[in-house]
Amino acid sequence: MLLDFEKPIADLEEKLAKMKEYATQQVKDSSIDDAIQSLETNILKLKNGTYQNLTRWQKVQLSRHSDRPYTLDYIHAMCDEFIELHGDRNVADDFAMVGGLGKIEGQTLMFVGQQKGRNTKQRQMRNFGMANPEGYRKALRLMKMAEKFNKPIVTLIDTPGAFPGIGAEERGQAEAIARNIQEMFMLKVPVICIIIGEGASGGALGIAIGDRVLMLENTWYSVISPESCSSILWRSWEYKEQAAEALKLTAKDMLGFKLIDAIISEPLGGAHRDPETAFQRVKETILLNLAELQKFSPEERISQRIDKFCAMGEVKEF
Repeated sequence: MLLDFEKPIADLEEKLAKMKEYATQQVKDSSIDDAIQSLETNILKLKNGTYQNLTRWQKVQLSRHSDRPYTLDYIHAMCDEFIELHGDRNVADDFAMVGGLGKIEGQTLMFVGQQKGRNTKQRQMRNFGMANPEGYRKALRLMKMAEKFNKPIVTLIDTPGAFPGIGAEERGQAEAIARNIQEMFMLKVPVICIIIGEGASGGALGIAIGDRVLMLENTWYSVISPESCSSILWRSWEYKEQAAEALKLTAKDMLGFKLIDAIISEPLGGAHRDPETAFQRVKETILLNLAELQKFSPEERISQRIDKFCAMGEVKEF
């Protein structure tokens, strides 16, 4: 999938591929090698200039890229072992919410996160990463299990929102998310929350209360998507770019507002360009933050967690 702002880069990369193919068919010529090297330099400069100056809407587009790694991709890449756990023990097993026990460098952690699908069949099964109440209740069941056995929790957030269907509302969508938020404040084990794609509304917040809240570089976190905001304010989705700018929803914005603790840098062009590097950076970040959090007692972590979220949105009047 090629995004609009990536087309100039793609055109130069296509030209470079043709030049390299031509070079292999010709007698060694230093002028061709020089031209190839010059074009490679220009492509790198263009990439740096493009990806370092993305608009907020372009960041939203990158966060939704179809090749971007999803929750299970990160889990399987980071963990030496992983056992997925299923069901909320009440209604059903929501495939939009996944979780289980994984081992990283000898440490066992509980992973929880939303999972999108790659193709039409998977997207239908995963409900496009939009969890029902049973998904949030499954997530809470796994987090309470982690607390019982003293295992740290890592949540990976990537959702356009909780599922807004009538059935979901009838089964208590709002209550399920609210309960998760309440219970996550009081978890005695370390909790690390990482936004790896989209972080929309209560659907994201339902698994995003932690000691550390982190965002990958090309992700977004907001009470509403740019399209929905545009449809409410302008009665049209055509103003989604203006809405994205007004919402200030990027990782850089969130760090500036002190709503997250840090940004995890991505490979040039996005996590989908070099998934292995993205996996390694997330893994290293988890281990680093976990080592810091384990220095505190459960009571200290809970107190710091509550203080951090209570400080959000404070306004000083002069």
